Amino acid sequence: MSDEDANTAAAEPKAALAELLEVIAQSSGLDVQVQVRERDGEIVGSFDGEEVGPLIGRRGQTIDAIQHLARRIVFKTGESAARVIVDADGYRERRERSLCEEADEAADEAIEHGEAIELDPMPASERRVVHEHLRLRGDVRTHSEGEEPERFLVISPPGD
Repeated sequence: MSDEDANTAAAEPKAALAELLEVIAQSSGLDVQVQVRERDGEIVGSFDGEEVGPLIGRRGQTIDAIQHLARRIVFKTGESAARVIVDADGYRERRERSLCEEADEAADEAIEHGEAIELDPMPASERRVVHEHLRLRGDVRTHSEGEEPERFLVISPPGD
């Protein structure tokens, strides 16, 4: 593959994501702008503006669905080394902070009372954030239980 072919192949997913998000933005009738950038093996698309709420949806369900579709459309042939992330006005970062705060409170409670604490059901991507955050914390154990879409995370004290 020539350097030109490699550059074209790398640009195609980014262009496909930009095109998809522009279509969604225009179709929604909302006053939002679309930005797409690459960082550390990720292609990140974002809706920005004051009217992003409907694109986020209740507990992020709409933005998660858009991200799922984007992955399928951008990488039609299957999996890729690059991850596709779709965000709306910094929602993902705010949600991650909120999840980590909730996880810390539950972990403190599990340690204090010496019993497992169950969190509300959440999507796999959010469970992954909590598992990783608490793994780095190191003073509790975590595992997931249940079946999608009701799968939830359990936080246990170290000796449990």
